[in-house]
Parts: sequence; structure tokens; C-alpha cells
Amino acid sequence: MSEENKFNFSEEEKKDADLNAEQKAEEKAAEDSKKSVKDDAKGLFESVKAFLIELLDFRSDTDRDATIAAIKADIPFKGATAWILICSIFVASIGLNANSTAVVIGAMLISPLMGPILGIGLSIAINDIDTLKRSLINLATMLILSLLTAYLFFEFFPLSEDTSELLGRTRPDIRDVLIAFFGGLALIIARTKKGTIASVIFGVAIATALMPPLCTAGYGLAKGNWSYFSGAMYLFSINTIFIALATFLVLKILRFPMLKYANSAKRKRISQFASLVAIVVMIPAAISFYTVLQESKYEMSYKNFIENEIDANDDLWLQRKKLDIDDKKISLYFNGEMSDAIITSLRNELKTGTDYNNIKDFELIINSNETRSVDRMSESLDRAYANLDRKDNVIHGLQSEIEALQATVKSLNLQMEKKVNPLGSISFTTLAKDAKIKFRHLEYFGYSKMLETKDFIKVDTVSVIDVEWSKQLHDSVKVRKEKELKEWLRTTVKTDSILVKKHLR
Repeated sequence: MSEENKFNFSEEEKKDADLNAEQKAEEKAAEDSKKSVKDDAKGLFESVKAFLIELLDFRSDTDRDATIAAIKADIPFKGATAWILICSIFVASIGLNANSTAVVIGAMLISPLMGPILGIGLSIAINDIDTLKRSLINLATMLILSLLTAYLFFEFFPLSEDTSELLGRTRPDIRDVLIAFFGGLALIIARTKKGTIASVIFGVAIATALMPPLCTAGYGLAKGNWSYFSGAMYLFSINTIFIALATFLVLKILRFPMLKYANSAKRKRISQFASLVAIVVMIPAAISFYTVLQESKYEMSYKNFIENEIDANDDLWLQRKKLDIDDKKISLYFNGEMSDAIITSLRNELKTGTDYNNIKDFELIINSNETRSVDRMSESLDRAYANLDRKDNVIHGLQSEIEALQATVKSLNLQMEKKVNPLGSISFTTLAKDAKIKFRHLEYFGYSKMLETKDFIKVDTVSVIDVEWSKQLHDSVKVRKEKELKEWLRTTVKTDSILVKKHLR
């Protein structure tokens, strides 16, 4: 009995050992699987990383010397560049005045303003103080000349008014900062590439829009509107600073060689100053962006309220409406009487409507006419229709009279031809039309009978043709045409005695 128990115990131990071995094998397989997954993930990460580096790295495709030379070459402002700037300012001003986007875009493409701005970013990045001075001087010169040109245009041009193209440059926000910064990035990356990408340069010139703000500032000076001037100059400053900042950052990333100066701290101070100015500019731009965003929300809720509560109600006839964001008031002017119940309902909807949360604290002012304006307008409309019917009848009667007069004139012409017609049975009108068809260069045609004598004894009758030919014909051609006309008339009117004369006016 004891041996059997001992044998059974050994079998159980063997089973436990096998089970433990299987568990260990499974654990090892799981660990190997995890390790394999980690290795695969690491390999995938490395592959993606290598792909992204190859995709986004542009340092190997950079021509440092050519980039520096090209940017410095675009900085000077004199001669042809000055005239190009003046012309582009005139073109942009005309485009803004005419509210033509296409013309404004054309002015952006020919503007030379980008050169000194890139020069500022380059000079700070490579610590080139002389280039920085030249860039600032040329930019200031361009700025003054641009403002003067735009001012003269809007001061003396007789047709000038506030257009959407002008107003769009008076209120910059954070989006203008982003456009200038990323546009500047695209521009300097394109300039540093071996073989400059011209399409990128043109696109940045259009996107950043350096010319229109200067023209708008000139318009503000000409009209004495300082809010236009300050807003436009602020937008130009944003574009200038952030294009220069983007240039500075890219050239730093590409590690352009710096000029060596004994006082290297000066370069560091200039770089810090540029960064500080950019931050200072961004703060009011962010405030402006927030303000515009809030106004957009007000406008959207206001639009929803008008559509849902006013336009959708056929019993309401809205004549005028006004949204005053500063005073938080909505003024509505209706035709006809407005009951207290309707007014209360509209105000409650404004306060509780989920689509109007942004304007629920606005004051709703409702104005209505005490008299039935609709009835009066209907009566006026009926009177207008009656007057129109009477005028139609008068016009119809006049048309009948005109047709009768035309018939009378035609009859009188025929009678006159019969009395004085020297052609006999041939109608002069028919003869003249046929002559014009056959001789298309004929400008004037006259026909008459003339008595003549050569020996003062015998009298002959001669057909006299009075003609005038088109001035486009040469004299030799006119002579030939007259001969052809004579031959045609001999056959048509059956006479040999024909005298062709030049018509005298």
C-alpha cells in the first residue's frame, strides 16, 4: 500500500514538473513576442523617423553663398527699382480705389519691397551690421516714397471712396501675423534652395501683401483718417517684422556663417531686440484677433436670430435692422403695428434661444409704425399699376401714329418720284438700291436729266450721274469703278448719253 502511494506521488510530481515547464515555456514565448514587438516598433519608429528627416530636411539643398549674394543684391533702392516701386504703388492704389482684387495682386507681384526686409533678417542672422544699416535705410526710403506716392494719388484723384479692398487693410489681427510669418518662412526657404523657386516668391508676395497697407496708409493721410493710417501701418509693420523674423530663424537653423566681430555681444543684443519687438507686436495683434472673433460670434448669432425669428414669420415685415456691438443693442424697424405679445415673444426668444447665446444680453429695441403701412403701400402699388396701364395705352397709340406717318411718307415719296422721275418706268429708289448692291463702295448716288448743246443749235438730253466713292479706294480704282457704273447704267436705263460727276458736298 505504501509503495503504491509512493508511486502515485511520483506521478503527481512529474505532472507538476511538466506543467511548470509548459508555463515557463509560455512565459518565455510571451517575453520573446513582446521583445519582438518592441523591436518591430522600434524599427518602424526608426524608419518613420528616417523618412521624415529625408522628407523635411532641406539643409543639404542649400546654397549659402548664392543666397547671401542674392539677398544683398535686392537691398539697394535706386534707379529702376525706385520707378518700379512708384509704378507698383500707383497700380495698387488704382486697384484699391476700383475695388479690383486682380489689379492689387498685379501690384504685389511687381513690388520690390521684399528685398530690404530679407536683408534685415539676413544681417541679424549672420551678424552683418553694415548690411543691417543698408537694409534699414533702403526700407525707410521705400516706405517714405510709397506713402508719398499713395498720398498724391488719393489727394488729387477725383474718384476715391472707402472700398472693401481698402477697409480690409485697416484692421490687422493674429491671422495677419501667421500669414506674414509662414509666408516669410516659405520665401526664405525658397531663396536658400539651389535654384530659387520663383512661384513661391510670387505666392509670398501676394499672400503677405506689403503694397496694399502702404496704399491704404496713403489714403488715410489724404483723407485725414488717422485710424485708417495707423491700422494700415500696423499691418505693414506686422508683415515686415515677421518676414524678417522668419528669415532670421531659417538662416539660423541652416547655420549660415556669421561675420566675425570683436564685440560679439552686439550681435546677441540685436537678436534679442528683434525677438522682443516680434513679441510686442504679437500682443496687440492677439487682442485684435480676439475682438474680431467675438464680433464674428455676435454677427453669427444676430444673423440666426433674424432668419429664425423674423424672416421665418410671414406676419412680420422688417424694414430696417441695426446691430450695435459697442452698446450691445439690436434695433429693428417694422412696417405696421407690433403687438405687445409679439414684442415680448421676440425678447424672450433672444434671451433663451440656444442659437443666440452670444447676444442674449443685448437689448432688443423694436420700432413699428402705428398706421397700416402695408395698406398704404398696396394702394400706392395699385395706383402705380394704373398709371403704368395708361402709359402703355399712350405708347401703343403713339406707335400706331408713327406707323401711319411712315406709310404716308412712303406714299408721298412714290408720288414725288412719279412726277419728277427722269427714269420713266424705273423707280429711282430701286435703281439706287441696285447700284449700292452692285457697287458696295458707293457712298452717294444721284441721277438727273440735263439738256446740253454743243453748237447752240441742236439740243441733246444727257443722263447725269452724281456719285461719291469710299475714301478707301485709290483714284485708279475709282476710275475703273466709274467705267463699270456707266456700262451698267447704259444697260439698265437704256441710254448712251451718260455723264458721271463727282459729288460736291
